[in-house]
Parts: sequence; C-alpha cells; structure tokens
Amino acid sequence: MDNNRKTAYLALLDVHSKKAYSNLALNHKIAMHRADKPAFVRELTYGVLERKLTLDYYIDRLATDGIESLKTPELLILRMGVYQLKYMNSVPEYAAVDESVELAKKYCKSKSGFVNRVLKEFINKMDSIQLPAREDDEIRYLSIKYSYAPWIIELWLKYYSMNFVEQLLAAGNEKAPFTIRLNWLKVRKEDLMKALEERGFEAENGKISQNAINVKGSGILETELYKHGLFTPQDESSMLVAEKLDPKHGDIVMDVCAAPGGKTTAIAERMNNTGRILASDIYRRKLEVVEAEAKRLGITNIETRSWDATRVDSTMIMKADRVLVDAPCSGLGVVRRKPEIKYKEHNNEVALLPDKQLAILSASSSYVKVGGTLVYSTCTINPEENEQVVANFLRKHGDFEKIEDVLLLPIDNGTDGFYICVMKKKQPE
Repeated sequence: MDNNRKTAYLALLDVHSKKAYSNLALNHKIAMHRADKPAFVRELTYGVLERKLTLDYYIDRLATDGIESLKTPELLILRMGVYQLKYMNSVPEYAAVDESVELAKKYCKSKSGFVNRVLKEFINKMDSIQLPAREDDEIRYLSIKYSYAPWIIELWLKYYSMNFVEQLLAAGNEKAPFTIRLNWLKVRKEDLMKALEERGFEAENGKISQNAINVKGSGILETELYKHGLFTPQDESSMLVAEKLDPKHGDIVMDVCAAPGGKTTAIAERMNNTGRILASDIYRRKLEVVEAEAKRLGITNIETRSWDATRVDSTMIMKADRVLVDAPCSGLGVVRRKPEIKYKEHNNEVALLPDKQLAILSASSSYVKVGGTLVYSTCTINPEENEQVVANFLRKHGDFEKIEDVLLLPIDNGTDGFYICVMKKKQPE
C-alpha cells in the first residue's frame, strides 16, 4: 500500500468524521506517517475536499444502490480514486485503481472488489457522464459543477450577478499562493528573499502588501529561517488589516479576537516592539499559540488574556489608540485554504453570526480614544457579515465615522476573500 495515499485517506477521515480543519489534519498525518511526497498528499487531500460534491455526483451514478448506501471508508476511497482519474493527469489510471483497491483491502476489506468495479466503470464512462442540466435547476448545476453547498450560491446571488458568482465559485477551487510576511524586527526584505533563493526557493514580491513575499518550494517551515522568526506564513489580505490599522510606535492597541495571532504579531512588528498590545480571545488554549508565535518572532509587547469580546471591560474604556475586531465569521473568503468550509450547513450558528459580530464591534468601540481608530475585518464574502454589520453599527454609534472599506477577492487581487473597514472616533460636537 502506498504510504502517501494512506496518509491522505487518514487526513480525509479526520476531516469527515472528527470535523478537523483540513490544514491541521494534513500537517498532523504527514508528520505522523512520514509521507515522503507531502506535496502529493496535499494535492490529493485538498483536491478531494474541493471537489467533494462533484465526485459524489459521479460515484452516485456508478454505485448500484446509490451513494447513500456507502459507508465512510469506501466513500472516501472512491472519492480519492475518482479524483485521481479525473483531475490528476500525472497519475496513471492503473495506479489510481490499484492503490485504491489496496486501501480498500486495508480499511474496508469486503468492499475492495466493489471499489475496483466502480473505478474501472468510471474510466469507461468518464467522458459521457453529464452534469445536471443547467436550465432545469441552475443552483444544483452550479453546486455540483463547482462543489459548493447550495445555500452559499443562493446567498451570493442575492448580492452579485451570475457571472460574478460563477467567477467566485471557480476561484475557490484554485490553488492559493503560499505567501509569507517578513519580520521587520529581524531581517530586511531583500536579505530574506536572497536567503530563500539560496536555499532553492522561488521568491517574488507580493502584489498589495509591502511585507509580502510569494514563495514556491517545499519544506519552508522546516528551515532555520522560519524557526529563527524571520517570517510568518500569512495571506496578503490578512497583512493588509494591520496596514489599515496603521499602528504607531508607543500606541496602546487592543486585538479583541486575536488567536491564532497572525494579525497581532503583524501589528507588533509595525510598532517596532514598542507600546502595548492587549490580545484577547475567549479560549485560553488558543492564546498559547499567540504567545508561542510572539516568542518565535522576538516580540515582547503583546499581553494575552482570556476574555469574551461581547463583554465590555470597564478598565479599558477609552484607553486604546487603535482597536482591531477581526470577527468570527463564516470563512467564505478562505475556501481555497479550507475547502471543507464549502459544505457548512446553514444552521442557527451561521444565521446568528451578524448579531454576534455587531455585539463584539459595539463592545469593542468603547475602548477607542477620541480620534482613535477602529478596524472591523472578516475573512468572508458575505455582505450580511460585512457591510451590513458596519452599517448597523454606525447607525447606533454616531460618534464613529467610516473612513474607508475594502473588499478583497481572489478574482481581483489573487488574495483570500477579505473585508476591512476603517472607522474613526469623532471629536464630541
């Protein structure tokens, strides 16, 4: 049995059965099983997750009793096999079939013959299986073609044109660039880029952030450059949040939803390790990640604390020069990196997100000094969590004014989908 495919299968099993985040599951399984082709493992795992509904549509047409009759092991193995046959041109057909059968012998022995039959039938019928007719049900057609939960498509169509939505759907299935943020405290950009190239990586400047470097190559997080804190993996859209906050040396800054700390440490670097940053999160264990990152980067001006951001801390009222609310959200802007987000159910938790976001923004606004800056950001492309939350906030808080807002999109900027709004607290009239 191929160890790399086994690793991909076990990562997919964690995502499916334990609701694990794909990036964390992959990193854990690759390290645990010592996969010798991690790039292949990532491509296969993310590919299956990105195309899950499309793959299931094909499998449903080939399984005698339909996809509902399949248990998790054989379903995951069939998704992997069909993905390799349909989308991975570098994998020979015989290898995709034979290795899937070997996985079945290990994890669902009685189904190995069934797996073999379905995959061989798929090879024969691959080009003749048609997607549902678009004219009959456009939402279903788009859902299966691009592999998104229907409610996401319906949501976007409330606000955007069909052409725009289809571009968004396609962009969500593209591979995201690997981008790093250089640590100003330890290295100059040209020196870091040179050091990366000397180690065999390709490095080029980002498009929208002065601290961004796009990198190609494997194993960058195993280098001494990373371990010594010269850079942090971060998308440019996320870097732009710290730039829009525009912290100054000596400022008091509050980051009220700080974990895992990417924006917090970016703020600290821009402040040249001066002033004070109060980084809060409701979960103490998540703050340990922030503290570990700060230590790796050589940052000493961050204080962490466990705090529910919907509550007002009376000891900090009007004491902060700048406050960042990077609110919990649906995550619809980062599906390239976490494709499992595309299959979230539209449950009560999702429906209540705008109310929670507004509560956090309202509580956090009390910390801003007169003339200070309040930034609201999310990693979603959902106006109900973005522009509408800000509009509702400004209607209730006349002492704030909007300076600018930005919606970043993969189809325009090549970045994750991100919303950033900069507001100022006005002088009393």
